[in-house]
Formats: sequence, structure tokens, C-alpha cells
Amino acid sequence: MLEDFKQILTQTSYSRQEELTFWDCDREKQVRVAALLSKVAAFAGYHYDALGLTHELLYAQGTVFLLSRVALRIHAVPHARDVLTITTWENGARGAQVQRVFEMWDQTGRLCVSAKSDWILMDPQTRRMLRPSAFTLRPLGKCPKEIDCPEPGKILLPKEGLTELGQRQILWSDLDGNGHLFSGNYGDIIWDHLPADLQPRVPAEFSINYSREAKFGETLRLLGCREGGTFRMEGIGPGGTCFTALCSFGGEK
Repeated sequence: MLEDFKQILTQTSYSRQEELTFWDCDREKQVRVAALLSKVAAFAGYHYDALGLTHELLYAQGTVFLLSRVALRIHAVPHARDVLTITTWENGARGAQVQRVFEMWDQTGRLCVSAKSDWILMDPQTRRMLRPSAFTLRPLGKCPKEIDCPEPGKILLPKEGLTELGQRQILWSDLDGNGHLFSGNYGDIIWDHLPADLQPRVPAEFSINYSREAKFGETLRLLGCREGGTFRMEGIGPGGTCFTALCSFGGEK
């Protein structure tokens, strides 16, 4: 018997069920970090759409949200065909940024992924950054529970001992509706350039800073360093650093 997937909007949250497809997973049928990053971006939009705050309305009001930082904690690895219930909450302002948080539970009631994300407000016409107080369409909500995930802080690479990992050109299929490299695709770029023994593994924690747009035809120079069970990576475009990421795999295998 087929069952409809549910979506629920409350005063503070938005929830929706989604089945993980083969596209969401790697060759081991484990969820890809790229898929988790994609769901962070998508569910922020789903929540605001459900509230009537569509991208078109926000754009017309001179305010859009740009993803700045994401932190993930993977408690249990989801696999292909798992049905996740993904819930998102606004979580107020942190300095010049606003925060949105997430939990992803599987069909057995197991918490699989917790996430925190920071977003910058921007005027889409002038490209000028705005303070959170500029968002006046509704009061920013606050998550009523503690999310078991690190804060998405600034990621730094050491100045010495970095390895050249190669280059990656931004291709047509990388672009999203904003005309730049889609935030989820960074996960695949990172995994394509990890050491071979780390590529089949799902990290216990992952963080990324989005620093500068990467646009069609540009080439990213990728640098990295390994320290025990962690790997840091930076992607540098023509105008400077586009992203920095930290993959934490725990103990060595």
C-alpha cells in the first residue's frame, strides 16, 4: 500500500518527509555530504514558501538570504531508500547573520543528522549586505530545543604544509538559479579531491564556509591538509577564497 509523504508547518518549524534516492548516495549507498548540503538549502526555501515568503516576494522586497556557513553532525549514516523526516527552525540572529537549524530522523525514529547554518541578508539589486534587522516581513523565530551540532564557525587552514589537490573548473551543470556554483555541489567537489581512503567514508562532522561566489567558467585551485582523522580543504578562485571546509572522520581506520 502506497503512503503519502507528510509535510507539517507549525508556528516555529517546517517538517517534510523525503526518501533518499540513489542520486543522494555514494557507491556504498551511504548519503553524500553533497545531498545533505542540498537539503539544508532546499528546506530553508520550503519553510519560507510554506509561510508565503517565496523567493520572488523576498527579491521584490529587496531582501534575499545567502548561505554563509553550515555545520553537520552525522549521528547515524542514512542509506538509499531510507525515508527521512527533516525538520527546520529559524534560530534568531547571530551578529550580522541569521541562523537556521535542522534535524533529520529516519523511519525507525533514529536521529541521523543535526545541522546548523548561518545566512547573510543581501539586497539582490545592489549586492549590499544587510543587518538582520532589515528583515521586516516577519519576526525571526527561535528554535525551542537544543540542536546537537557544533556551531558553524570560521575554518582556517595552516599557512604551511598544504598539498596541491588539483583544479576544478565550474561547468554549466554546477550552476543554480542564482547563476553560481550550487551550495550542495561543493560537497561533491570536496569528495572528488579527498585522499582515496577517505572518499568511501561518511564524516562524523562536516563544516563549510562559503566565502565568495564561484561562477561559470572560473577555475578553483584546491589545497588541503590532513591531520589525523581530519581533512581541511580550500578552494581559491580568481577573486580569492571561495570556500573552506573541514571533514572530521574521527579515529583513523
